[in-house]
Amino acid sequence: MSQSRKEKVCIKTRKVFDWVTRPVELPLISVNDDELDKIFDCDGKTDDICRFLKKQGHTRDVTVNCFLSDKDGDRIDPNEKSKSFLCMEISPLDKRQDVKVNLPNGDEVTLQKVKVLVKGFVTVELLDANDMVICESKPIPFATAQTFILCAPEGTELDCHVNFFECDATLVCTDVFSQLDVSISFCLDIQMEADVKLEVEAKICKPREELTEAINACDNNMRFPQQCPEIFPVH
Repeated sequence: MSQSRKEKVCIKTRKVFDWVTRPVELPLISVNDDELDKIFDCDGKTDDICRFLKKQGHTRDVTVNCFLSDKDGDRIDPNEKSKSFLCMEISPLDKRQDVKVNLPNGDEVTLQKVKVLVKGFVTVELLDANDMVICESKPIPFATAQTFILCAPEGTELDCHVNFFECDATLVCTDVFSQLDVSISFCLDIQMEADVKLEVEAKICKPREELTEAINACDNNMRFPQQCPEIFPVH
């Protein structure tokens, strides 16, 4: 057979049934006064962090840095496997709620509601003018639950990634109060997948836009669900 001749093949592969991305910005985490003192242990004992910095002569030259960490405060990559950073489905796999949705072209389809939990830790470090670490906080936990409307029929599994993570922190020291503010934002990459056998012609794909408009929940007209998607077309 000529090497240039094309042939049809049947492959067993991991099929993506749906794929979306979503930017997530968590509510501001604020820690102040006594609670703030508990997460910093700069000189081997619990102390007022602002008073500690003043004693060390760091009142104006301190840089506050924040990063994703494990439960021990060690820096981690969100794309690497870690027990301290979770991105997992929390909805029942066999009882995902069906939701009727209008597509932009007016068609009606039945999709599923998928709840995703993202949970981890961030650590705050204080740097001097030479970028040397003066003090580091204990790991600060964060969590969020996000709901997606996806093509997620029974048998599909969630593949969740965080392909961008940003953490910013600000330490405020005044004569009245001391406060640490931490803001966290990231991008969730969500895919619903299953192992299938396919005969395919392929091209590069990318995430679709999220659908935000659902049909009235009180609409109880009986309808047969449309295929979502056509997973085994006959030619």
